[in-house]
Amino acid sequence: MKEGAVVKKVSIMMMSYNSLENVKNTLKSIETQDYPNIEIVISDGGSTDGTVEYIKKFEKKTKYEVNWVSESDKGLFDAMNKDVHRATGDYLLVFNDQLIDKSAITKLVNAIEENDADASHADLVFLDQGQIKRCWKMGQGKITTGWLPAHPTLLLKREVYDKYGDYDTKYRIAADYEFMSRIFKDGSVKLAYVPQVLVRMYYGGASTGGLKNYYNSFMEGADALKKNGYKFPYTISMIRSARVVLQFINKNYAVSELRRLRKERKEM
Repeated sequence: MKEGAVVKKVSIMMMSYNSLENVKNTLKSIETQDYPNIEIVISDGGSTDGTVEYIKKFEKKTKYEVNWVSESDKGLFDAMNKDVHRATGDYLLVFNDQLIDKSAITKLVNAIEENDADASHADLVFLDQGQIKRCWKMGQGKITTGWLPAHPTLLLKREVYDKYGDYDTKYRIAADYEFMSRIFKDGSVKLAYVPQVLVRMYYGGASTGGLKNYYNSFMEGADALKKNGYKFPYTISMIRSARVVLQFINKNYAVSELRRLRKERKEM
């Protein structure tokens, strides 16, 4: 951000349902951020495991604005849409994981503003019990080559949602992929890239939790491509799957990035 510039608001949008430990870890990571103007928007599905009580306590002590509700919804992507409509920020980020760089939000915002872009994204790592499982490093590319940005790192100007609409809740797993294939299809959404690992993603979600889920994700992804008019949707989905396999194989980059982050923390 340029000195003296207006600090635009970033809405970090969370969804929860009886996932207290994940909520704690996500909120704690947001609290470490050095970006000064963050709104935390939470759609809780009516948790009964102490999540609501924790959010209430967090709201009283956090340095950031908290905008939350706890009510029934029709699933993850319905809750995402609720967050989008309730958010008041200039930039929006759907996020249920952990920011592992204290300047993550600052870097994503700077990437947009310095490149006159509409969105920005970065790399992320999947950790399971401290072990690196995958590293998502996509850089820049096109949906037709099996590329896509890591959704938990995708910071978007509000205008992108205004233009392209909500997440399509007919998809149980791939609504985020359908949304990204929609907004990046015509090239009008300019995307900036931060070549660093900024996010730790929880391992074992709907699209990362086993062969059955991978198959369902593959089929929904192909359907999403067809819906948005892409040619050869199954071929694109196969290439995307191959890119995922490569995330398991090449972990050296993730190891070096985690070392960088640990070094930075020690120097603070």
